[in-house]
Amino acid sequence: MSGNRFDLIRLVLATAVFAYHAVALTALDPFGPLESGLAVAAELSIQGFFIVSGALVAGSLARSKTVANYTGKRIRRLYPAYATVILIPAVVSLALTGNAAGVARYVGANLVFLNFLSPDLPGLFAEGRFTAVNGALWTLKVEVMFYIALPVIAVLMRAFGRAGWVVLALLYAGGEAWRHLVPVLLQNSQAPELARQLPGQLAFFASGIALWGLWRVAKARPMLFGAVGLLLLAASFAHPYAAPLRAAGLAGTIAAIAFLPGPVLNAARFGDVSYGVYITHFPILQAMIMAGLFVQLGFAAGFAIAALFVFAASFLLWHLIEKPALRPSSHYRQVAS
Repeated sequence: MSGNRFDLIRLVLATAVFAYHAVALTALDPFGPLESGLAVAAELSIQGFFIVSGALVAGSLARSKTVANYTGKRIRRLYPAYATVILIPAVVSLALTGNAAGVARYVGANLVFLNFLSPDLPGLFAEGRFTAVNGALWTLKVEVMFYIALPVIAVLMRAFGRAGWVVLALLYAGGEAWRHLVPVLLQNSQAPELARQLPGQLAFFASGIALWGLWRVAKARPMLFGAVGLLLLAASFAHPYAAPLRAAGLAGTIAAIAFLPGPVLNAARFGDVSYGVYITHFPILQAMIMAGLFVQLGFAAGFAIAALFVFAASFLLWHLIEKPALRPSSHYRQVAS
């Protein structure tokens, strides 16, 4: 697992989503070219997250002695920080409004990853362009569902033996069919949301699992992976019929960035803050907008202050919550030690 740039990649992807949400939430360029361009970058970033997760979590399962051991590692890595960012705004809302029932609905739904059932909190962000407390958290539900499915996928791949790649190919094809056909077949306002849920993301997770299986090859031949990946990625944007190539192209591009010769640029040297950046930036932006800081300071200064808040919160979240919850043998602790 050493000698790669996956920590840096995760941090860049999280920061890209943060930048998009800053523009979208502040309505700096509503539906304009800046917001639209950053929306594409954010979508690619989330898809890249799923690929990286597919690779790293497949590796975690392979190194785990039992499914229980694997499950424990996943819970330790994901849930303590997640629960923290759910509970802190809930406490603020309760203090401001005293609306225990509304807060309880939010906490109950969000602590079990059903964010769509209760995305808002009483007294918070009702006047903003978007009222959700943390609109970035929908991906965590998808991530958890993948964690649950992965041991089953691994069993199926072992059952197929040398033909185990067929399982990944079927998952890839099924995921892309769901992602692209659901909006066409349903043609209603819920179709895009339904299309981006787990079946629609399977191609990206499957590409990540494939990357784990080809880890040594990718590490030995990153230029080849990068060339093929960029070609497929460009094709996926060039024509709608080539859009299903997106996951494979993005996986090859990520592999090249991770393994190309040169300095590793250990982004987690002083703390693995990428997860924190992803799960804290949305409520921090919402709080600053609610306080009128972007109006008072302007977007550039407001974004700079938001970035300071987000990275400071992520640093504290890592050192106070995430790192203590991990076992000493955790890869994340070792990299950040």
